[in-house]
Amino acid sequence: MDTLFPMQDQHQFLVLPNPDDPRLTERVVGLSHDGRRVETSVTVERPLTLFLNGREIVTMMTICDYPEYLAIGYLLNQNMLNPDDQVLGIDYEADIETVVVRTAVQTDFEDKLKKKTLTSGCAQGTVFGDVMEKFDGAKLSSTALIKTSWLYALTKQINTVPSLYLEAGAIHGCALYDRDKPLLYMEDVGRHNAVDKIAGYMFQHGITGDNKIFYTTGRLTSEMVIKTVQMGIPILVSRSGFTAWGVELARQVGLTLIGRAKGKRFIALAGEERIVFDADISRDAEEPTRSGRKGASS
Repeated sequence: MDTLFPMQDQHQFLVLPNPDDPRLTERVVGLSHDGRRVETSVTVERPLTLFLNGREIVTMMTICDYPEYLAIGYLLNQNMLNPDDQVLGIDYEADIETVVVRTAVQTDFEDKLKKKTLTSGCAQGTVFGDVMEKFDGAKLSSTALIKTSWLYALTKQINTVPSLYLEAGAIHGCALYDRDKPLLYMEDVGRHNAVDKIAGYMFQHGITGDNKIFYTTGRLTSEMVIKTVQMGIPILVSRSGFTAWGVELARQVGLTLIGRAKGKRFIALAGEERIVFDADISRDAEEPTRSGRKGASS
């Protein structure tokens, strides 16, 4: 059962990146196109080495704002951790850039590492050989739906919410909604990291994927489809486009796949039966943009 949040504002996210956190951006001096000296914000990425029960798994490049959620989500989405596994502790050491996850039962990650294949994700996204076996048997909610009014409100909110993208750019964002209610918004230098943070939060707080809508600024690739299905989420939305295999996999498992969602425009290439057309589109709304970052100043 989902964790309840009785004090949450209906229109506010539970978790957001903090653009004012001095650890996440730096001001750097350079030259503009007209030769002027300018100062601009840039995103800071750091290495984070993940250990599982004392064994080194991977070193990720990340902004490191939610390392505990990132660690748990990575292990879940790589099938090194199962949803019913008991996590005894998560220890993050900022000074040595490590996070250690301890579980009640030892894992078989060595065998899985032998079967890993590279994916289209930024940096070092990986999917292991047994992922497709679980994917083939996945069941998504048949009662979930997305109203076009929710979709338009969602894309508008994503484009206006305070974010590291508006502050410095060079970053991906992902969001989780419960129908029309915002829950989580995560950002990172790799879209797979942002996805994993949301998966980790869901695991830690007992949030299920039923009736949820997942939004990403990244492409709708096979990796994005697989991770969304692994989280049990039936609806995936992006402002970006599709890959052929992403569409094929979404149709195979019955995932609602909506891309190129900007303003009141979108294209659905899978799971169209979940879409409820309740919004008036007789007048085109002005397309929201993510402009307005501080960028350069003299």
